[in-house]
Amino acid sequence: MWQRGAVTDSAPLDVDLALLGGGGAASLLLAALDRHGVRGLRIAVVDPVRRRGQDRTWAFWGQPGTDLDPLLSASWQQVEVATTARRRVLDLTPLRYAMLRSGPVYDRAAAAERRLDATRIVAPAETVTDDGARVLVRTGDGRAVRAAWVLDSRPRPPARAGRTTWLQHFRGWWLAAERPVFDPARAVLMDFRTPQPRRGVSFGYVLPVSDRYALVEYTEFSPDLLTDAGYDAALAGYRDLLGLDPAGLRVREVENGVIPMTDAPFPVRPSPRVVRLGTAGGATRPSTGFTFSAMYRQADQVARALAAGRPPVPQAAYPRRHRWMDAVALRALDRGGVSGPEFFDRLFDRNPAERVLRFLDGGTTPAEEVAIMNSTRLLPMIAATAGDAAHRVRDRLRPPRPAPAVPPAVVGDTVGAKPGTPPVG
Repeated sequence: MWQRGAVTDSAPLDVDLALLGGGGAASLLLAALDRHGVRGLRIAVVDPVRRRGQDRTWAFWGQPGTDLDPLLSASWQQVEVATTARRRVLDLTPLRYAMLRSGPVYDRAAAAERRLDATRIVAPAETVTDDGARVLVRTGDGRAVRAAWVLDSRPRPPARAGRTTWLQHFRGWWLAAERPVFDPARAVLMDFRTPQPRRGVSFGYVLPVSDRYALVEYTEFSPDLLTDAGYDAALAGYRDLLGLDPAGLRVREVENGVIPMTDAPFPVRPSPRVVRLGTAGGATRPSTGFTFSAMYRQADQVARALAAGRPPVPQAAYPRRHRWMDAVALRALDRGGVSGPEFFDRLFDRNPAERVLRFLDGGTTPAEEVAIMNSTRLLPMIAATAGDAAHRVRDRLRPPRPAPAVPPAVVGDTVGAKPGTPPVG
């Protein structure tokens, strides 16, 4: 709960900076503060969990040669995009597609936290009260922190309901094979040969670490989640589509997740001295669910600002025109004006791969975006644009509707099982 009001407390811990949440966004921020030489700030990290180990995997594209390189599990210069009609191999030069697991990110953040001499409070932040001069954070165990600035990366719903609200939801198996079955030189970025849902988009992808070990994942963009059995059935079907023999595979780990895909607003600065980061701060791209690159940029911008003595407020995660294009694309997909496989296939067919990836990351110029828009089917996108404009007018004339909460991921118990036998299916 966020409140506005006077700050009154007898003995709070006084700090310059309080980080609420300790996941990916906070971990990247701690590392960025250390990397940019921010010293002398009193910092508190408030989170009920000490993050460590492999609890998630991020995939992103960008230029090689960053500080993340030593942490990567794998990277690929070539990726594959497949539809029922064809399989296309894309050269990403000068970019690369990369995979980063959470363990090294958490380890680096823990080392940075020690060097920054930060105070860690292992408890949830219950209330955040901003009076415009200081922010009082009360924790679930009765403690209080008073901060000049609060950087809040906890999951939060948007400020109001969106015109279109989907979810990116997925399950992935880390598969260990008894013999070489994967191509470690090439990742599968999107494989649309999976059965498509009645309303939404589905695809599989493969991120190989070696010729015997890879993350194989099934993803849907749609309004509703599947059941536990539904995810396993979809993954088993994709495994079979890849021609992988379940008798020679073992599931070492399982990853599940749900990410919002919506044109609803996520305000970066809900009050004068509270700044939101990560998905809560708009880092998730509405049309794809990709989050990591924007989250990394936010952390870097905040650290640079603090190092220069400026307020720790990052730029918007994506240009306003990109958020508008995402809203139109989501509407066209949701109303059935375009099919997901066709939409993405046309993008990659009619543009250089690196341009599409930079567009999806918010890094293209207006001229490049005109070429991107010309790649799509014109009439359905015009209809979606008109519908979006009419919906925006209606939104101005009626009270804002509350946004639905993002549901938790459906979690099953398949670790150590052989695909093809219960419960993996």
